[in-house]
Amino acid sequence: MKLSARNQLKGKVIKIEEGAVNGIVVLELEGGEKVVSTITMNAIADLKLEVGKTAYAVVKASNVMVAVDD
Repeated sequence: MKLSARNQLKGKVIKIEEGAVNGIVVLELEGGEKVVSTITMNAIADLKLEVGKTAYAVVKASNVMVAVDD
């Protein structure tokens, strides 16, 4: 697999919450950090995601915003 995105975080699927259209996938990275992504149920099936499987969180963003309450 080759991608132009440079932020490719390897982890293990530790949880999948299935919904009607979308699912929430939680990956645990090697350092223990967790990355959560909402993807379609079709994508979960196409990728054959299941708890314990190795997967990558691929982050491609031109802007990341951070905010706090006043």
